[in-house]
Amino acid sequence: MIPRPLFACLSLFLALAFPLAAGEDADTDPIQGEGRYPRHLQGVCRAPSGDIYWSWTDAIARTDASGKLLAKVAADNHQGDLCHHDGRVYVAVNLGRFNRPAGEADSWIYVFDGESLALLEKHPVPELIHGAGGIACDGERFLVVGGLPPEIEVNTVHEYDLDLRFVKSHVLPSGQTRLGIQTVAWAHGAWWFGCYGKTLLRADDTFQLTGQWEFDAAIGIEEAPEGRFFIGRNHRDPKAGYAGSLHYAVADEETGLRLLE
Repeated sequence: MIPRPLFACLSLFLALAFPLAAGEDADTDPIQGEGRYPRHLQGVCRAPSGDIYWSWTDAIARTDASGKLLAKVAADNHQGDLCHHDGRVYVAVNLGRFNRPAGEADSWIYVFDGESLALLEKHPVPELIHGAGGIACDGERFLVVGGLPPEIEVNTVHEYDLDLRFVKSHVLPSGQTRLGIQTVAWAHGAWWFGCYGKTLLRADDTFQLTGQWEFDAAIGIEEAPEGRFFIGRNHRDPKAGYAGSLHYAVADEETGLRLLE
């Protein structure tokens, strides 16, 4: 068996060094999510089955791999980025204020059934003092990210075990990123972080920064098949509301990620 750190490094190397082998010659048509919502897209995730989950600030939706709507539920405002693990969907939630001094956020992880989207559990995550905004899982642990006041020059990400017990906080020397980190994914052997203002961060499995670029992944980033990534996008109609789409991308050492369109 290949040791996990070595496997992560090998996966990332292959995705960067051989983009054609990593899905660049595969179908690149965007996936259009069915439905319109009053609030904008906050994040996306994908189940092993291919089903896609969409967080709409105060609603959660499930579609099939083509974007056809299968289920949706109303949810407390503010639902952030989300992840799928072992048949459940985990969503970072802040019921308080974002990007403010400690004491003004009210941070939680909500757990939904992956089929029905029934709300199963709520777990407080008080370590997210500026508001919980996103969550990802690498199969062995969860990582939760969130807001950032304008005077702070580093982002802190928080590690939890699979029972959502706090393990440790990790500081990313990223500099100030607008409103902190919005989205997070474990994809192809690395942690990827999307921020408003188009900052994209990458870290290894020990949370050492390995890249920083200007690329917009603040609405959603997720691992896709064949070495690719899904990048979320919003589409607003003033009368009908918001729709969302997923666009394929590949890793690129010069730009971090590159859309395949």
